[in-house]
Amino acid sequence: MSGVVVAGGAMTPFNRRKDGSGMRDWARAAFFDAVADARLEAGDIDALVVASESDFFTLQLNPAALIADELGLFGIAAQRVEGGGASGHLAVHAGAAMVMAGRARRVAVVGLEPSASHLPGAAVGALYGLSFDAWTDGMTGIDSTSLYALSVQAFMEETGAGQDDFAAIAVRNRQNARANPNAHLPLDIAAADVAASPVIAQPYRRLDCSPLSDGAACVILAGAAGLPDGGAGRARIAGMGVANDRVRLGERARPGRFEAKGVAMRRALAEAGATAAEIGLAEIYDSYSGAQLQALDGLGLAGDVVGAEREGVFAADGALPVNLSGGLLGQGAPVGATGVAQVLACALQLEGRYFGRRVATPPRYALADTHGGVATLNAVSILEAAR
Repeated sequence: MSGVVVAGGAMTPFNRRKDGSGMRDWARAAFFDAVADARLEAGDIDALVVASESDFFTLQLNPAALIADELGLFGIAAQRVEGGGASGHLAVHAGAAMVMAGRARRVAVVGLEPSASHLPGAAVGALYGLSFDAWTDGMTGIDSTSLYALSVQAFMEETGAGQDDFAAIAVRNRQNARANPNAHLPLDIAAADVAASPVIAQPYRRLDCSPLSDGAACVILAGAAGLPDGGAGRARIAGMGVANDRVRLGERARPGRFEAKGVAMRRALAEAGATAAEIGLAEIYDSYSGAQLQALDGLGLAGDVVGAEREGVFAADGALPVNLSGGLLGQGAPVGATGVAQVLACALQLEGRYFGRRVATPPRYALADTHGGVATLNAVSILEAAR
């Protein structure tokens, strides 16, 4: 794969908006800042991909057309992408595919979600229950936390992972978020605070769970020939992979393992011509603290993921820093924007200009990982530093 340049990007703060602003405002802010970061003009964009998980959140059945209008983009190709928690990441893949196919020269990918301030939390939780099989799960009243809890209990049984391991992740990601000016929960907490927070679904406590957030993120994708300077100094998407698993946990052979992530990972690595050992930085989909360990395990980033966690491998100063942005737990989780923000964080880290906590020495490769459902629809991207 020749690679698609991440020419520029930007994001709004991820938080619970109480200022009267809405998704149109956030989309405009992220888009115009991203275009400026790419050293382009809005008129240089010839395609738009919009990611949003739910029409119930946006109250808009045709968000791509609406956002294009709001951004002053007319006569361009525009589409909306949805894939649960993977929506933003799949939108990045769609935009990259347009560039690779020669269907567009410069694509803006805008992810957004008003998932914190528009609806009551209970209503959002009920809607998230429909991210699985609505007949067997969502409409029965089971929620996403309960399903993730069932999965991680099986993982604990197989691997020996414990609540102390999950608490360490919840603490570390919130601490990482303290350096991120866009983070929703930049908390100075300790493991005791996690243990003291209310139980939501055993083994998960409130501080093991990511928040509901509002916000938007945007990246500008292009081929080197579509940029005035050839994309000099900018990271590129070197490999992409997507793979699905059975929707219903009870039908999986190993419900505690995120096995489809491994399939997506192998596809992305093959496209990038890289190995898992070469990944030096990762932004992982940590909707729950234990899900981060399950994801790292499924991706094959450690032979003994629990041992690696306990040895500090995934800490900021470890061999494989994970979620220096704060992840979903710390940075926040407006679903449509999440994967876009992950790709942006990886690109900026590789370029040495990330706005939050930076890796000590930028590696050659970084990984962005996202999924919808309980690792049901998995998206992986391998980004490579400019050479």
